[in-house]
Order: sequence, then C-alpha cells, then structure tokens
Amino acid sequence: MDESSAADVLRVAFQGERGAYSEQAALDLLGERIELVPCATFDEVFACVEAGECEHGVVPVENSLAGSLHRVYDLLLQHDLYIVAEYNLRISHCLIAHPGVSLADIRQIYSHPMALAQCEESLRELGRNGIEIVAALDTAGSVKWIKEQGLCDAAAIAGERAAEIYGLAILRRELEDEAANYTRFIALSREAVTPTGESKTSLAFAGQNEPGLLFRCLSAFALRDIDLTKIESRPLRGVPWEYVFYVDFLGSMSEERCRRAIEHLKEMATFVRVFGSYPRARAAWVEGQ
Repeated sequence: MDESSAADVLRVAFQGERGAYSEQAALDLLGERIELVPCATFDEVFACVEAGECEHGVVPVENSLAGSLHRVYDLLLQHDLYIVAEYNLRISHCLIAHPGVSLADIRQIYSHPMALAQCEESLRELGRNGIEIVAALDTAGSVKWIKEQGLCDAAAIAGERAAEIYGLAILRRELEDEAANYTRFIALSREAVTPTGESKTSLAFAGQNEPGLLFRCLSAFALRDIDLTKIESRPLRGVPWEYVFYVDFLGSMSEERCRRAIEHLKEMATFVRVFGSYPRARAAWVEGQ
C-alpha cells in the first residue's frame, strides 16, 4: 500500500478482542477499508477517538432483549464527541469450545454479561447440569482466553466469527432466547455530520425536579409532531436523586422544526446537549428480512 492509500484508511476503535460483535458492526457500518483498533474498555474507545488516535469509534448502545448499555450513555456526556451513524446488527450467539470437546465435558461458560442476559433460558437449562456461568469482559475475549489457557472443560458464548478467528469449534448455535435479537451500534467522531434522507438525532437534557417537568420538556417535540424513538433516564453524577434524560427522535438539526424544538426545550431544561444528527438505520425487523 502506498502512502496516499494508507492515509485514506480510517482507524476505528471498538471494545473487545478480534471477533467481537463490535468489530463486525464496524465492518458492516464503515466498510472493509478500515484499520480496526481493539480496546479493552468502552472508556478507552471514547478516549482514543477524542484524542485523535482513531477517526471513529463503534460502540453498542442497546440490545433488543437485554436493554441499554448504561456505561456508554454515561460516556457520551463525559466526552466531546458526536454520533455520526447507527447500525442494527442481528446477534446470534454460539457456544464455543476446543475441537473434540463435547457438551458433557463443559464445567464453566464464559461471556460478557449482556450476552449472558440474552441467553438466560438456554443457560438456565445448561445450569441444571452443574455448569457454572461466569461473567467476563467481552464475548470474543472469552473465546480467546479459553484458547490461550487450553481449557478443555470450558466454553464461551460469542459469535461464529470469533470461533473462526481463534480456530475453535461450535457446540451449539442460536443460544439467544429470541430470534429477534438485535444490538444497536453507533459510530462516534470528533466532527458532526449533516445527514440527508431519513435521519435521527440524539440528545440529553436535565432540569429542576418539579411536577410536570418531563411532560413539559417532551411537549417541545409533541407540539411539532416529532417522533421520539427512545427515552432513557440516568442518574446525574454528583447530584443524588436527580436524573439526565437521553432522547432519540426522528429528524435532523438541519430541519427548522427540530431546531425550534431544541430551543423550546432549552427554555425549560437546565442543560441540553445534542450528540448529533445522523442517517437513520433501517428498523431491526426489516434488516432481518
């Protein structure tokens, strides 16, 4: 690769080891022509992008079965970054172990807590056989650890890609409790984008805790027929029993009605932070068809 070609390659940070679902989401969202940078934690992903070590970061924000990843929401407020894209990835979990190992040999199963939460029913069945369920830092990292430690009485829950990368075998497929199991990923950047076509905007706001506050704040969107697709509350750091509300809505800050809604919201809230407008991903159930 010549110097000009190398300069065109985007460095993209993701949490986990090679073979993680975040790695797959980054490839699907940003294309194969990227340099993937594995990070141990979500904090490291945000820090790498904010420091300019990577052009983008790709992180999960919510799962259709297990709910939101609260740490990611907290980090959005702590870092000066923008959401520039989103992607819905179909998640299908596999039980992965060394070649030649059978299910009867397994005494422990490792994976990320979110993956374990998505497979509760399957794990409950396996638990009756005396198998211990162990939470780990990530899915693909669990596969890598089992490989490196030579554990022939353990298995990991991860994607098929992880089994291929680390040369292990798949004991069972489709461990997730529901077939409609999707994780929504977002791409982060230091620069905002102005999307065309169907768009979504994400923001956070807080206000004085008083009767009717949330109703009045949300009316800024309802009065303009703006569709809210998500609302999430998180504790406000340093202020016990006060909360920050995270909101996603359909529309872009390039639209006057959306800008007016934000200005209206600012009249009622103590602070408002817009994380960016970005192209709207296709609905998960459409992606799966």
